[in-house]
Amino acid sequence: MGRLVPAVTRALDILELFLDGDGTLSAPDIVRKLQLPRTTVHELVTTLAARSYIVQVPGQPGRYRLGVRPYQLGSRYAEQLDLAAEGQQVARSVAETCDETVHVAILEGTDVIYIAKVDSTHAVRMVSAAGRRLPAHCTSVGKMLLASLPEQELTARIPDDAELVAMTPNSITEPSALRETLAQIRQRGLAVENRESNPDVSCVAAPVRDRTGQVVAALSISVPMIRWSEERRAELEQLAAKGAVELSERLGHRTVV
Repeated sequence: MGRLVPAVTRALDILELFLDGDGTLSAPDIVRKLQLPRTTVHELVTTLAARSYIVQVPGQPGRYRLGVRPYQLGSRYAEQLDLAAEGQQVARSVAETCDETVHVAILEGTDVIYIAKVDSTHAVRMVSAAGRRLPAHCTSVGKMLLASLPEQELTARIPDDAELVAMTPNSITEPSALRETLAQIRQRGLAVENRESNPDVSCVAAPVRDRTGQVVAALSISVPMIRWSEERRAELEQLAAKGAVELSERLGHRTVV
């Protein structure tokens, strides 16, 4: 790997400053935040403005905001995104860390469709496949996605008199009970499935967001009951959340710390 170019690094540091605050900065602001010489900042700001990466704020002499060029680059990046491909890469990384089966799924109607999957290397593991469809209310990814819907849309998909199929004795079959569970998921930001789609498997899931902040998928980790415990659940919840954040960032979502 070659060396980093200081001037390019400083220019990028300046651009990234615009992600915070109200999105406007003056040259003195940049000098103070980055601890750079005033002459250097002046040259970099002049160059970035000349290339339309930043522009002066109308009516505020000496203050700048992002220009059209970062938007054009971001739009091109968004055009090239492939949720399934990005999800497969992140799922592989998560699976390598925990050695359990990892899925990424999307919501279609009242079902989830798995669009990415990486298997555990254990002899005892969950048997599934990308492209498989399951009732959303029976899975951790599905409950995570249902919990992210606006109330009106959730009711349209699962009305109060809906008949919810049971895949195991642990499956939720009453819409009222499902709504209580979804409310808890919204509060925690994580979903758990306790042998609801498979009597021998439990799962945890976290939401995946796009650049607008909308939940577009969920990432889950599935574990056979012989390796499941409350301590293991807590570990996997953290790992699922971390993986979901990474995938969200790949989709352009900016995580606010």
